[in-house]
This record gives sequence, C-alpha cells and structure tokens, in this order.
Amino acid sequence: MKRLFSVFLLALVSVAVFGQGGNPAIPAYNKAAPLKGANLPPILPEDQLWGPSFQYPVQKRAYILAAKIGDVLYQQPCYCYCDRSVGHHSLRSCYESTHAAHCDACMKELFYAYQQTKAKKTPTQIRAGIIKGEWKSINLNQAASIE
Repeated sequence: MKRLFSVFLLALVSVAVFGQGGNPAIPAYNKAAPLKGANLPPILPEDQLWGPSFQYPVQKRAYILAAKIGDVLYQQPCYCYCDRSVGHHSLRSCYESTHAAHCDACMKELFYAYQQTKAKKTPTQIRAGIIKGEWKSINLNQAASIE
C-alpha cells in the first residue's frame, strides 16, 4: 500500500510539473487577444522613453510601435525566455517596463510583429513566424525607420 501511494504521489507531481500543456520550448503567450476591460499594465508611454534605457532611436521606436499593436504582442511568445527568468506572460509584458529596451530578441520580435501586422497577418500567423525564427532576420540598425 505504501508503495502504491508513493507511485501515485510521483505520478501526481509529474503531472503538475510536466503537464502544463504546450511545448516547453515555446515561451509563454496568450492564444487570444485580452478580454475587453482587462486590467493589463500599460506599455510604457512615450513621455517615459528617456534616460539610460533609451539611448538609441531604435529603443524608443520599438515602444512607440508596441503601443500600437499591444493586443498582437499579447499573443506572441518572447524568445529571450523572460517568462522563465522574470515571469513575463507574453512579448507584450516586455514593453510594460524597460526590459525590451535592453533586449535584441524583444525588439526584433516587435519589429517583425509590426511589419507582419501591417501586411495584414493575423496574430496566429505572426506567432507561427516567430516560432519559426523569422524575427531573427530583422536588422535593428534599420528598424528605427520602419513606418
């Protein structure tokens, strides 16, 4: 009986740890846009984009564009794996603080998502491209000029 209990306990712990669902190699994201009236932290507004975190035009431009596509970013994973290191829930979380200003992956994914949004891709299609690594081709030296 004691052995059966031990096996049951081990199985329960395994399900709790590994049964979170999804592919563990894919960082956290939300499958749908936030519900209307959701109380999400704001993306840093333009009047807060100054100081040591915003020394380059690309950093400020990323936050300005992030504010335009926040619902899309909410549905995207972030491949700097900040979901594991700082508890972010999606790429949008990176733009609620100065985190993204210091992270090439966050900024490249943002510019990729923005370009794809402008090309009329859905958040699901954008997520598929991000998971494939298409964001890695973004050149941050040119990204500040993206309209």
